Amino acid sequence: MRLRNAAVAVSVALTLGVPLGIALGKLVQGKPAAPRTGAAARVGPPGDPAFGTYWHDGKAELDGYRYTLTRYGQKRRGQAVAVYVTEPFSRSKNVKVDDAARNPGDTFDVLKLNLVRDFQTGIYDYNTMTSLFVRSQDFEPVKVSFSSTEWCGNVYEELRVDPGRVSQRLSSYFEDESAAREERRPRDGLLEEELFVKLRGLGGPYLAAGESHTVPLLLSAFRRRLTHQPLRWTDARIERMAVPRTISAAAGRFRTILYSVKVANGPEGLFHVEGAYPHRIVRWEWKEGEGNDSGELSGSARLEYWKLHNEGDERYLPRLGLRPGVSAPR
Repeated sequence: MRLRNAAVAVSVALTLGVPLGIALGKLVQGKPAAPRTGAAARVGPPGDPAFGTYWHDGKAELDGYRYTLTRYGQKRRGQAVAVYVTEPFSRSKNVKVDDAARNPGDTFDVLKLNLVRDFQTGIYDYNTMTSLFVRSQDFEPVKVSFSSTEWCGNVYEELRVDPGRVSQRLSSYFEDESAAREERRPRDGLLEEELFVKLRGLGGPYLAAGESHTVPLLLSAFRRRLTHQPLRWTDARIERMAVPRTISAAAGRFRTILYSVKVANGPEGLFHVEGAYPHRIVRWEWKEGEGNDSGELSGSARLEYWKLHNEGDERYLPRLGLRPGVSAPR
């Protein structure tokens, strides 16, 4: 069995251009090697590792946040976690694939972000999750899915992102909201969800120090849900401040790169990005207003979290500055 699996790994490596040592090394660790792309050789700022050598280590980056949101006109406090991980993705099925070797011509590598936000509103709570998938090769988005669950009901939205269009499928418990539609994707159009990946500069700085530009922006599914807005494009001016900042967060002190995002006739946000690799989002903050939120890094770790589902594995949560969502076993 081991020899047959090794032969499969060699075949996949030759097909996808994966270095054989890396492919076989992943196999020995018990997890199939993720397909490598041209992004593996991409390097960000001086001193940054190549994308593939860091992000294909078989682990996920878990970032916990102290979370604040304005909902129903009042400030709410909760917690959030951002999960970044690479995985193989099917071009035809538009989902993660279990076996990249089965159809390598249909499979490419993505960086996935799962951003989970949990907060209380009086007697009931909200649990929301945004999943963003971007190609590791060029960090272009291919899919966004979003779910919101609270005591009134649940909502699920999925966006398929192609070079010239965005296709939406929305299922909602609200009357007359469920629909399927398409919107033209403008040249250089940016999804608000992408800010959590693009501003990190994992393939190189998003902007040079002191530089700014204006791009078409599609408001996030999270923002549209809480403010009940339709799918629509607007403009946003994104600026990188010329001088780095040193800020304190629950996770410590960080030298950061500061980006401002000003949405036309909309909110204004700030993103503090860790200057050193892996350029984590140390803090994001949107100004007061319904649906605007902020997060402050409370802890971070690289873990194989999908294996940490047994009683007692809650002990890892303090490393992220998080608490269990329900009463944990004593």
